[in-house]
Amino acid sequence: MKRIATTHLIAGLGVAVFHVAGLPLPWLLGPIIACLIAALLGAQMKSIPVLNNAMRSILGVAVGATFTTALVVSMAGYWTTLMLVPFMVFLIGLIGVPYFQRLWGFDFATSYYSAMPGGLQDMLLFGEEAGGDVRALSLIHATRVMVIVVALPFILKGYWGVDLSNPPGVPAATLPLSQLALMVVAGLAGWQIAKAVGLFGASILGPMILAGLLALAGLLQHRPPAEAIWAAQFFIGMSVGTKYAGVTAAEVRRDVTAALGFCLILLVLSAGFVEVIHLFALAPPMETLLAFAPGGQAEMTVLALIAGADLAFVIAHHVLRIVTVIVGAPVAARLFSQHSRD
Repeated sequence: MKRIATTHLIAGLGVAVFHVAGLPLPWLLGPIIACLIAALLGAQMKSIPVLNNAMRSILGVAVGATFTTALVVSMAGYWTTLMLVPFMVFLIGLIGVPYFQRLWGFDFATSYYSAMPGGLQDMLLFGEEAGGDVRALSLIHATRVMVIVVALPFILKGYWGVDLSNPPGVPAATLPLSQLALMVVAGLAGWQIAKAVGLFGASILGPMILAGLLALAGLLQHRPPAEAIWAAQFFIGMSVGTKYAGVTAAEVRRDVTAALGFCLILLVLSAGFVEVIHLFALAPPMETLLAFAPGGQAEMTVLALIAGADLAFVIAHHVLRIVTVIVGAPVAARLFSQHSRD
């Protein structure tokens, strides 16, 4: 209990420092950076996984609440960029596996699942089953998410001049109680139903689907209030930062440094795809960057919400990326593993 309280205090101090310094996304980036620094200084931290997942369901409701019939129909027009997602995942694996295996000396299983830009829990599960180093995988994926999530707000603000200080919603006091109750039902019921049927990313996708159905039916007419989105950012940021709890100097020198190098590769690769899509005028550049940046699904949802991007476009590409990784990774890993032994 003491570690949980300490973690929340550290994350709260991070929010306060970011607010005072006028830095972007204080509720998301503040907890990430504060918890990271505290972990490197040896602080013992712990988050509450169930609460973190509950916060993610808020983002699912926020996305689903924006669904309209016209928006759903327009999704068919995403095919030109969606078909590039599996190709990008293939390139990431083609570059990433040799990078981790030959340059840093990781075993094949750890190298493969470190390179795959899927969900953290899925990659840890697959990697553990394949005999990989779970601790290294956890640090590498946490670093990938952290670097991309920290870098993108500065890119959005510096290059496009996106105002990231706007409230992500209206105050809770201005929303009808019936709408707030419907959001809670959509979040909790959608999450549990998706979890029961084994849907990946259940805490986000379940609420998104149920909220989307309620919005299309005309029942849900508002997004979650600003206070809920800020709370979601806080807990998601804290969850990313606490992944570094207990990190050792040796892990920083090898695992975290290897991950930082790979993040540079991912950012360059993402920039290449954004430039190609922009040259052929297939999609708006800001939405393309948010859609193809291989960060965490929850974190990318937050950025899309705050930046006022096309949520459906961004989420569709991240869902396809995660599906591609989850479906293809175990099969591809076996094929590559057999090839490497021949």
